[in-house]
Amino acid sequence: MVLKTFGWSFAVTALGLVAAVFYGGWTAFGIVAILSVLEISLSFDNAVVNAGILKKMNAFWQKIFLTVGILIAVFGMRLVFPVVIVALSAQLGPIEAVDLALTDKDRYQELVTDAHPAIAAFGGMFLLMIFLDFIFEDRDIKWLGWIERPLAKLGKVDMLSVCIALIVLLITSMTFATQAHLHAGHADKAETVLLSGIAGLITYMIVGGLSGYFEERLEEDEEREHEAEEEAERTGKPRSAVALAGKAAFFMFLYLEVLDASFSFDGVIGAFAITNDIVLMALGLGIGAMYVRSLTVYLVRQGTLDDYVYLEHGAHYAIGALALILLVTIQYQIHELITGSIGVILIGWSFWSSVRRNRALAAAEGKAGSDERTEVSSGV
Repeated sequence: MVLKTFGWSFAVTALGLVAAVFYGGWTAFGIVAILSVLEISLSFDNAVVNAGILKKMNAFWQKIFLTVGILIAVFGMRLVFPVVIVALSAQLGPIEAVDLALTDKDRYQELVTDAHPAIAAFGGMFLLMIFLDFIFEDRDIKWLGWIERPLAKLGKVDMLSVCIALIVLLITSMTFATQAHLHAGHADKAETVLLSGIAGLITYMIVGGLSGYFEERLEEDEEREHEAEEEAERTGKPRSAVALAGKAAFFMFLYLEVLDASFSFDGVIGAFAITNDIVLMALGLGIGAMYVRSLTVYLVRQGTLDDYVYLEHGAHYAIGALALILLVTIQYQIHELITGSIGVILIGWSFWSSVRRNRALAAAEGKAGSDERTEVSSGV
């Protein structure tokens, strides 16, 4: 199972590291290896959340996620996206932007860093909405009940997530965005942060809304299909095929890609602390992205989220932390080690809580079974 799921990741790792040696020697080898570990540590919560969505999709769309999806993740977000940001920021053509990235790496890094407020606002708002919608939903299984129970009651207020997200965005644009760039002697970025944050919010509402709509339609259609099958068995008539599943899976796939893009922002920006070479960045972050993809599929096929029920909670709390960190980095620089550690700690904590829950349930079932056998043997 491990080799089958992670086989392509192992192959890409080997090819990427060999390419790094040919490109820049053993120094480049070390940089690519460090970037790979950085991407995996920053995106582990991404894999858990993705798995919660991907388990609803069939084997075909899981393969699409690992093939077409990885091309978008590696070449789109880790290679093309930084170049597009530079092209838009400096008002350059695509060819000129690529030439700048390859020949004037310091200027390239400066332009990407200057575009960070817009990137952080967009990604931060998208991830914040995911977190808010999760904690305001009333769930049967609660991890931190003392927090989640009152928040679930508040979640009954319509549009509460959107209101809170807009308040956070307004505060960010009036504080972090203004102070950071006035202190640095640059133009005020408050308007840029505000517009980018609204764009992230709109993107979440459109993509998430469409995927949720088609998912509900799919569930309704599956119920009708089941009824049709029972009717067909009774009458001997052939049943019609369901065509809606493709639309539902497509929009869920689109939602996954936007989600992955939002997670990749901190990895791309953080990579500049290690290197400003776009080739090494693409190799290192691309290898890391492959492992995140494979880990997502592994969690789905092993049924890990069903066995360890608090993992999704921990991942969403990590998303909330990452969203706030992205917004804070508009003014303050936060080390990638801190960002990655927060996610790992929250997910590790939720995993251990799941293990303890499973042990408690097993012990309770064992005790109940023992009491039942005692009653039977005593003739009660």
